[in-house]
Amino acid sequence: MTAVEQTGGRRGSRGSRRAARTGAPSSIEQLAVIDRQLADVNVLSEEGLSLIEANAETILQEIGINISEDAYAIDRWRDQGADITLAEGKTDTARIRFPKGMVRELCKTAPSSFTQHARNPARNVEIGGKRTVFAPVYGPPFYRSYEEGRRYATLADFETLVKLTYMSPALHHSGGTICEPVDVPVNKRHFDMVYSHLKLSDKPIMGSVTAPERAQDTVDMCKLVFGADFVDQNCVTTSLINVNSPLTYDGIMNGALRVYAENNQACIVSPFLISGAMAPVSPAGVMTQCLAEAMTGIAYGQMIRPGSPVIFGTFAASMSMASGAPTFGTPEPALITMGMAQLARRMNLPFRSGGSLNASKLPDAQAAYETMMSILPAVGAGVNFMLHSAGWLEGGLVSCPEKLVMDADQLAMIHIMQGGVDLSENGQAMDAIAEVGPSGHFLGCDHTNRNYQTAFYESKLANSASFEQWEIEGSQDMYQRANARWKQMIKDYDTLAPTIDLGVDEALTAYIRQRKDSMPDALY
Repeated sequence: MTAVEQTGGRRGSRGSRRAARTGAPSSIEQLAVIDRQLADVNVLSEEGLSLIEANAETILQEIGINISEDAYAIDRWRDQGADITLAEGKTDTARIRFPKGMVRELCKTAPSSFTQHARNPARNVEIGGKRTVFAPVYGPPFYRSYEEGRRYATLADFETLVKLTYMSPALHHSGGTICEPVDVPVNKRHFDMVYSHLKLSDKPIMGSVTAPERAQDTVDMCKLVFGADFVDQNCVTTSLINVNSPLTYDGIMNGALRVYAENNQACIVSPFLISGAMAPVSPAGVMTQCLAEAMTGIAYGQMIRPGSPVIFGTFAASMSMASGAPTFGTPEPALITMGMAQLARRMNLPFRSGGSLNASKLPDAQAAYETMMSILPAVGAGVNFMLHSAGWLEGGLVSCPEKLVMDADQLAMIHIMQGGVDLSENGQAMDAIAEVGPSGHFLGCDHTNRNYQTAFYESKLANSASFEQWEIEGSQDMYQRANARWKQMIKDYDTLAPTIDLGVDEALTAYIRQRKDSMPDALY
């Protein structure tokens, strides 16, 4: 039996009986992937979209894309009829220019939507169309908690964040490098990260991209869980491929993209653009460059395996012209996100952007303001896969468990908002209005009694009590309440942790042991 056949929670087990005694939850609620009922926000006219598309074609045809340290990719582009100008004295680095329309045509074999399978089939996610999937923060080397402050992240921190993500109903996806465990050698930590996602959660996962062989390790580990034939025909991991903006793909990213495409696994091809540094300062210029870069990577993946799943990605930030630091929650990246979503829809591709982005050092008011100015435009844009949706601080340098549970609480609200207005007979409430009539109240009417338990979202963290009650309860702010909540969630996890087939677990640990033993530690 493979682990994909397991259903996760220990329902009906000793864990359930313990939960009944302690008051802990007996199962994990999981909110469905958002099926957006609200209209997408469009910021570009037909004329504007056509202009940016034409400018992107000019970049591809006249300026070109650099491929560095990847002779294989250069050869494949040469076979397609691209114009290749090798760097002096090199055979693996070149400027590539593309005949008009070539790159866009290659992108057409990519699917408009796909299913990513989870170890627990009940947690599979559909990516594309009108659906939105939330995944946690990705990539920070630092970790911050209420008691400890800011420090380098460890594998124990990584495991804590995976557990919190598993316990958060609004997060559909376990994510990938939810923090960087710097206490594990650079060349070996990907084993521990992928294993933690597979063992400690049964939600969908992301894979390693820091070297082609690490991408292959991810695929091989997934084969042990899902079965080799299943992996070949189905998407079980989605991985982040960042372009080296401006206009460059290196051998590492290209190599990881190639491995995943060969194995029919999804990649988010996502330029990382800081306006004024790796892209122009103007939103239209950023969108033009982003479109050219993303299409090139998507086309390359389709050359490798036509029909392999892919997500059109963008990550845009503005920049402080005083310090050079990236800024978040500003209006220009919001416009870029919404415009890029329109361009992705015209290509009939799933789109990734957004997240709970902020530059604050603490989960404070600045973090809240910038987070909502990042996430609401992304939701309005119609983002299909939202990475960094919970737990991000300090411009992506810090993962924070308190921020993660705060963000997850907000994401649950977004689920409701994106569901739109209920116009059913119950939603119209005409019976309630008729029953109460003029000058009455709705506190005790039948409609209120039928709906009061589900009518309004109740935050797990916000305090709406009177001042006196708040004072009696310790005068805690949101940071303190979030600290208490995530610690309780970790305690509850012990009861609710998903099961994994013993044979599968042993196969994973044996694979990891053999691969780690085959190479010396790299500590750079």
